[in-house]
Amino acid sequence: MTGKAGGATLARRSGPIAGVVLAAGQSRRLGSNKLLLEIDGETLVHRAVARAVEAGLAPVLVVVGHDRERVEAAISGLPCRSVYNPRFAEDGRDGSLRAGLQALPEDAAGAMVILADMPRVESWMLAALADAFRSGSAPLVASRYAEVHAPPMVFDRSLFHELLALEGRRVVRAHLPAADVLAWPEKALRDLDVPADAEPLGARGLDDSQP
Repeated sequence: MTGKAGGATLARRSGPIAGVVLAAGQSRRLGSNKLLLEIDGETLVHRAVARAVEAGLAPVLVVVGHDRERVEAAISGLPCRSVYNPRFAEDGRDGSLRAGLQALPEDAAGAMVILADMPRVESWMLAALADAFRSGSAPLVASRYAEVHAPPMVFDRSLFHELLALEGRRVVRAHLPAADVLAWPEKALRDLDVPADAEPLGARGLDDSQP
């Protein structure tokens, strides 16, 4: 992109890329708080936040809700800030995303939305998404696993107003045709929703993570 508009895009994208880690869910299908399960001695929520920090995202905001105190304790010591979503039960993931966006600094060029229950997403993947955002002009940088588009995704600041007003999936669908898309192995999409998901990931702690 060249000219005045291109210069504005480059100037805006020289600002910080924030990480918004969604960690407010109730884990109803699992029966216990999945974010407190451990893989290789590290809780899922700590793992997700640490990977965001390692990728150079700043600030890293962690949206909490259910089991707030225990989730915040699990990430204590990491350079991040928790954002409480009091309507986590009513508004679901979109409500948590809105809470995170509303807490972003005004100079943020974009926000990378990360789900805390995707333990096979690594810091190098997040860094690659951030690099694609920095070097491109698309308002959305999306992840693709085989034929599925899913987080983490980077949203340009120009899309924040849409994310605050509309369902997140609608915003993604609207901008996906013009998005930069990075493809990852399908296995990286694996998350934790039901007890059967825990064993293949080596997750431990189903019995002692009851609220």
